[in-house]
Amino acid sequence: MPLAFVVVLAAAGFLPGSSAQAGEGAVIEATTAAGERVQLLPDGRWKFIDQAKQAEAKKIADTYPENHLRPEGAQGGWFGTRTLMPGDKDYNRGTLNPKMR
Repeated sequence: MPLAFVVVLAAAGFLPGSSAQAGEGAVIEATTAAGERVQLLPDGRWKFIDQAKQAEAKKIADTYPENHLRPEGAQGGWFGTRTLMPGDKDYNRGTLNPKMR
């Protein structure tokens, strides 16, 4: 098989072990062991299909501090660095390299 043909097949997902999977990126509807219907999202999260249960679950999730690690408008916070809020003197400061200023 010519190499170009193999690359095309792998990119299209026709070869075993290729990165493209059937249904990749699709939202999947499922039922939990308790019988509640949920949606499984492609990024690994899930949510209830019933809007009332989803609203209740969101209220409960908002009480956990690990869900509030970085505010929406903040910058930084990568690999343990500090989080910069709007109004901080270092917010949007750009580079410190004198050649780039």
